[in-house]
Amino acid sequence: MRIRLALLLSLMFLGSGVARTAELALTGAKIYTSPTDPPIENGSMVMREGVIISLGPGSTIKIPKSAMVIDCKGLVVAAGFWNSHVHILTPALLHINDSDEKKLDQELDTMFNRWGFTTVFDIASVLDNTLALRRRIESGELRGPRILTVGEPIWTIPPVYVRDFLRENHIHIENTETPEQAIAMVRDHVAKGANGIKLFTGSDQGRGQVALLPLAAAKAAVDEAHRHGMPVFAHPTNVEGARIAIDSGVSVLAHTIPESPPWTPDFTEQLKRADLSLTPTLTLFDFEARKAHLPDPQRTGFVAQMVDQLRAYSAAGGDILFGTDIGYIDHYDTTMEFTLMSQAGMNYRQILASLTTNPARKFGDSGHSGRIAKGMKADLVILGADPAQDVRAYSKVRFTIRGGQVVYQQR
Repeated sequence: MRIRLALLLSLMFLGSGVARTAELALTGAKIYTSPTDPPIENGSMVMREGVIISLGPGSTIKIPKSAMVIDCKGLVVAAGFWNSHVHILTPALLHINDSDEKKLDQELDTMFNRWGFTTVFDIASVLDNTLALRRRIESGELRGPRILTVGEPIWTIPPVYVRDFLRENHIHIENTETPEQAIAMVRDHVAKGANGIKLFTGSDQGRGQVALLPLAAAKAAVDEAHRHGMPVFAHPTNVEGARIAIDSGVSVLAHTIPESPPWTPDFTEQLKRADLSLTPTLTLFDFEARKAHLPDPQRTGFVAQMVDQLRAYSAAGGDILFGTDIGYIDHYDTTMEFTLMSQAGMNYRQILASLTTNPARKFGDSGHSGRIAKGMKADLVILGADPAQDVRAYSKVRFTIRGGQVVYQQR
């Protein structure tokens, strides 16, 4: 990559922390300022102290002599990506206070920075541990990304597929049955610093059995969370779990629904009226099918069912948030997710919205992130190809910039 090498050598990764520079400039890029605005061709921008201070066609932007410059000729720039469904549960991230910087940075790069994620929403983990990780990132000790978290989820009983993991790692999460228990858990999470709440409105017990969270408990949790301005995510599992999410006022469906008939216009309209956003996590279902050793025709049919659900909701104008469930699955490469979203009929602008403006709006951060504009936070991703030509370009990340600092560079 064409960078002023003297500045790069002096300013790139200091120890294992963030690349520190007061001013950073990008030149010669195709810049997608938002999913709806026309791109700036041969554009430039300047960032200072973590904020975009100028932006426009290259001929109109004066580049400070003191700035570190990345020559982006032939490259594409977009706002930093959000991943709205991750888990801080990998072995390398489970014991933050006992982990060294180098190993943590390597794991965060592998999971997040490498794929352009400048903000992630962790929607089930050990809250105290995740908050400790967030503090180390916010201090500048680690490169990132910015982490929002729900901590421990609310369920009547753990889903069958996490029980061994919980036992092996000595993680205990209380079961919840009553509104009083649900309210108490929300208040505990608020006091500790969580950013949202996760409900298992349907918890898979295996062999076709699903434990449903009582509607009264779900509604109590949602009302208390909303009283504190926090979004609520729901893992539905089946249609009954989705209806509890709708009726309780949940903010986000964390998945499409494995145990569901095709989504009808009436059903998608119910989701829209409830103002439910959807993180499809389509790659998850390929992962689960392979883990279960399903024959290829059965696996592809299962994934196609999930793609059809996304197609139905997106075509109906439903709000889509990008999410992959990484941390539960170890398939970090985002290429498949973008490919499947495209198969569901989403174009490159709709996919970009799911990565940027949609989550920024949903989670109350649209005044700071999700778009590229003067005065906005300098969270950016530099791509090696144009997603307008092939949506898989969203996975071809050359640089990730968070708060005006280079936190990932393709080697």
